[in-house]
Amino acid sequence: MPSFEQLSDDQIARLVYLTILGAVLISYMLVATRGRILTVVRHLLLWALIFTGAVAAYGLWDNFQYTTAAVQSADGEGLILRRSHDGQYHLTLDITGPDGRVQPVRFIIDTGATEMVLTQQDAAKLGFDADDLQYLGTASTANGITRTAQVTLRQVTLEGHTARQVRALVNEGALHASLLGMGYLERFSRIEIMRDRLSITF
Repeated sequence: MPSFEQLSDDQIARLVYLTILGAVLISYMLVATRGRILTVVRHLLLWALIFTGAVAAYGLWDNFQYTTAAVQSADGEGLILRRSHDGQYHLTLDITGPDGRVQPVRFIIDTGATEMVLTQQDAAKLGFDADDLQYLGTASTANGITRTAQVTLRQVTLEGHTARQVRALVNEGALHASLLGMGYLERFSRIEIMRDRLSITF
């Protein structure tokens, strides 16, 4: 289950709603059963179990929805991605950083972007020292113009298909997730979006 810091605004709002609903139900029960302490305690325990179950189900469903929405199915000739509940297509690549370690990095596919763009967190995970990054370039984002630093990834692997010396950018500003642009995707023979499916043909 994701931590509170990882919850989106919509998820937090729904959790607050459940909390308020539970508080209202408990308050109503207390008023309606004045003078019957044992009955109140019994009902409180029952509603506490129901509320706990609802919250647990909410968290499990959210995780289940997130997991199943981004399932990758590969057949050797390509793969198909399902649209995630956030409306995006996610893809995990195995990337070899400058120190030779291979790390999985989860991307949001952005067919409108030219480059592969890494968050500062993913760049650090791959072994790029923040002090060595030179933010000499610029990029236009939804939040305005941000500076970028160019890096070279030793290897990028997707389902056994490995590209070497791949150019990427590290975003200096806040970025929700690393972005996978056409600079990498165009290495494959075909990219096709069909409703809630994205197909990549090797």
